[in-house]
Amino acid sequence: MSDLHSPSEQSASPHFEDVVRERITRRGALQALVVLGGGAAATLATSGAAQAAPGYAPGELTFDALPLNTADQISLSPGFKHDVIISWGDPVVPGAPAFDVDNQTAGAQAQQFGFNNDYIDYIPLSDRPGRPQRGLLFVNHEYTSANMMFPGVTAAFPKPTWPATTAEQKRIEIEAHGASIVEVALNGNTWSYDPSSPYNRRITATTPMTITGPVAGNVHMRTNADPTGTSVKGMLNNCGGGSTPWGNTLTAEENFDQYFSNLTGLVTAAGAETDPAIKALKQYAANNASVFGIPVGPSGRGWETVDSRFDMRQEWNEPFRFGWIVEIDPLDPTSMPKKRTALGRFKHEAAAGVTAPNGQYVVYMGDDQRNQYIYKFVSSGTVQADRAANDGLLDSGTLYVAVYNADGTGTWKPLVFGEAPLVSPAFEDQADVLIRTRRAAELQGATPMNRPEDVEVSPTTGYIYAAMTGTDRAVLNAANPRGSSSATDPDSSRGGHIIEMQESNGDHTGTMFSWEIFMLCGNPNAGGKLDTVTQPPAANNSNRTYFAGFDESQVSPIARPDNVAF
Repeated sequence: MSDLHSPSEQSASPHFEDVVRERITRRGALQALVVLGGGAAATLATSGAAQAAPGYAPGELTFDALPLNTADQISLSPGFKHDVIISWGDPVVPGAPAFDVDNQTAGAQAQQFGFNNDYIDYIPLSDRPGRPQRGLLFVNHEYTSANMMFPGVTAAFPKPTWPATTAEQKRIEIEAHGASIVEVALNGNTWSYDPSSPYNRRITATTPMTITGPVAGNVHMRTNADPTGTSVKGMLNNCGGGSTPWGNTLTAEENFDQYFSNLTGLVTAAGAETDPAIKALKQYAANNASVFGIPVGPSGRGWETVDSRFDMRQEWNEPFRFGWIVEIDPLDPTSMPKKRTALGRFKHEAAAGVTAPNGQYVVYMGDDQRNQYIYKFVSSGTVQADRAANDGLLDSGTLYVAVYNADGTGTWKPLVFGEAPLVSPAFEDQADVLIRTRRAAELQGATPMNRPEDVEVSPTTGYIYAAMTGTDRAVLNAANPRGSSSATDPDSSRGGHIIEMQESNGDHTGTMFSWEIFMLCGNPNAGGKLDTVTQPPAANNSNRTYFAGFDESQVSPIARPDNVAF
């Protein structure tokens, strides 16, 4: 979710904002779009009414809009309540110790609820009919904030000032990453979790995982600890995600670069290396680490001081083992998570899936960094009724990247080795294409986007909605229409927007689509000079926003869209 503004490759293709200024015509068709945020505890809101409350028309959302406020509390519409289900440090694994903030250990944290939640998945359980509504709650723990976790640590997070932590506190942070799975139940109108459930599980930055798909075993995935290149410890900076029809959860590794260190030391080591094969591997690692902004010296977190795999001078291939979509079976706490490399390596924000009419499974994803791209993966095989039969479905298929045209059409370009321009010597093989997904996308003419975050598919229409959270210094093109980058102007490029995409003939496996601007966020009816690249233009030079065709006097201010859901 976070944008750390690390360096990125710049594409020669027109940026989405340049394309959008030539293209905004809209069909007014908003049904229900909910913009979601994050928090420090897992919370569910419950309504006391099962049917539409009086005063609401059929099809409308059955709650009142909240006025803007700056209160440091959860605000809900009348008739709703909230329950804090579980918080950082609460026991997850049966038998886990109770939380003690003054005496926390890495061993305890590995069994307790992690820190800084992001994506949440709910998996219903139906094996005990007649009991209260129950299910499994899957929660990502994206990153840690040491100044909020450890008494006496006062430095802010994130950069430029990183907190100074002890070796044990660093190990605690490592275990506070990952995800938690807990069983929850609704008793009456109150949600709670069961700390004794056999389903409960912690997945951390040290949990063993399998590397699958075309990159498994590749020479650039091998380390001293894993000479086979097929297993890795843990997942890092897990942001968005998605759920599959067979009941598994997909979780996305995003800003993994911040955990690694000493890129300059690797460059020096590569230059001094005498073994030609090792020299080539080190140079490959050094060249491609800089794309994601891996620190040239010590990392801010300093994890390399307690685990050498985060030091590129010692384990130069370790960063290539992160930045993937991870598939986890929440129904089997003994199952090993799998990093599905066929879906590409970048700063994954989302993994929104849909089953095509022919049974193939399609996953839509965004690369959450300034001027990066939107992707989709189409499986070679089809979804099966037998859960086990879908285990390798995401290991074989085609990864595509989106190109947006000013006339409202778009093309999915395949990222396949052997198809020009993705040929030797630019790439070694398909594994190289997937490890360097960003470079492959650039060569295919992908459209740079203004921080593509969550992508979701409407279960009713099949349309795809992609949130551009917005940032400064974005390249302009038709689908990213704003040139201003004022930090104080919510109607600048920082305000963000949402794109609606429709696959041609409703076929999610196809290579053609159409697109429109769904929301151009900011202050409705904002005053001031119209940005010359913002569309549609207004006669009074005041309209720099657009809300799916709605009368802007009926719309609340909104900016920086991140996660969306239906």
